[in-house]
Amino acid sequence: MTQPATQRILQSFARGPRRPLRILGASGQLGYGIPTPAFEVGLAREPDLIGCDMGSIDPGPYYLGSGNLATAPGQTRRDLRKVMAGALRLRVPLVIGTAGSAGAKPHLDKTLALVRQIGREEGWHFRLGVLAGDVDPHIVREAVRAGTVTGIDGMPELTEDEVLASTHLVGQMGMDAFRRAFEAGVDIVIAGRACDTAIFSTLPAMLGFPLGLAVHMAKIIECASLCCLPGGRDTILATLGDESFELESMAPQRLATPLSVAAHSLYEQADPYSIVEPEGRADLREARYEAVDERRTRVSGARWVAAPERSVKLEGARIVGERAVLLAGAADPRFIAQHREILPAVAKVVRGLVCEEALEDYSLRWRVYGIDGVTDAQPGAPSPAEVFLLIECIAPTPARAEEVVRTFKQYLLHFGYAGRLSTGGNIAFPFTPPELTMGTAYRFNVYHIMHTPRFDELFPLTVEEL
Repeated sequence: MTQPATQRILQSFARGPRRPLRILGASGQLGYGIPTPAFEVGLAREPDLIGCDMGSIDPGPYYLGSGNLATAPGQTRRDLRKVMAGALRLRVPLVIGTAGSAGAKPHLDKTLALVRQIGREEGWHFRLGVLAGDVDPHIVREAVRAGTVTGIDGMPELTEDEVLASTHLVGQMGMDAFRRAFEAGVDIVIAGRACDTAIFSTLPAMLGFPLGLAVHMAKIIECASLCCLPGGRDTILATLGDESFELESMAPQRLATPLSVAAHSLYEQADPYSIVEPEGRADLREARYEAVDERRTRVSGARWVAAPERSVKLEGARIVGERAVLLAGAADPRFIAQHREILPAVAKVVRGLVCEEALEDYSLRWRVYGIDGVTDAQPGAPSPAEVFLLIECIAPTPARAEEVVRTFKQYLLHFGYAGRLSTGGNIAFPFTPPELTMGTAYRFNVYHIMHTPRFDELFPLTVEEL
């Protein structure tokens, strides 16, 4: 039987003379398309590992809460087939983290179903390592009782009730989990919710490369060529040595410059000098960025600081209700000037109508794009010629949410305000019906760091032959 890819790579470094390690960041987020020309150039450079991050919390709580993928099934299948074919052809490990957008069991299961189907269709044979990212709520409740759970970014203290209310509860696995998969001897690793750095830094750590450099490298290449000028999602190659690593986009038009790479080192980092992981942190205060040529940059100086004890970031989402929205636009300067008074006034009228026989069991909010849809308008800023109105209602049932936004539409359409010139209608609709039922709404209710003596029970590994 063919030797599994992880064993082959580990043994090749154990037997031969020390050489740099080549790692290919195939995709900034698998499932949104991998440009083929750059990926094929990357394969021709004979990497030792191909890695892809597949998700994050960036798209919001819906995907974690619902168990749905953020990516389209057709594109996800194409991307998976592409990276599987490349890794199996070269006989190098393929590592995919945060499967299916959010990394909970339904996301992992849907991703694995595609991987197995592709393998059957192509007649491929490989060993598949699967790392589950769901965290046992009982372990989290124990930690809550022990006072070893801390909120992130202003999140309130976690309660046992909130733990149980989460539709899905995941933890971001680090290098420890991936190490177990590598040691088991596999060709492909598919992981649930994972630290994006662990996808790329585990193999270097196992081979004895400096961990500070490996984590710094991993943090950059998980976004593929986003660190380049102009930024893009094309495949990137990192070449890691004992003193530094070099970055080169596999797309010829993208330049990895010292400035662009250094800037990307700050990506998603609250502290520009620290990359915090479950096992410790990379200290970037001594990092150096030097041009090798116009397309490549060499990075050195990152130092690893081990944590006194391991921790895991928890993520959970819970249902808050059913969502319906109204989409409309307005171009009357009088309406635009008075919208901050008009919209609450309409909401008051609607409340009196829809709550005649029921309690006020919904929440209603609006965003006025062109004025304060994204950020609050600056004082004294001139009014735009037109605005877009997004009216959102969250209620216990879809019918209730739709009732509120439909009523709101009608009374906003004909609401009387000072200086109105026509009774024909205050707003315009991009299409009909302008009210849309959006389905279940979620919010993040768990975004915390947990310390637990049961850390080794998290993220179980299963291996299967395909």
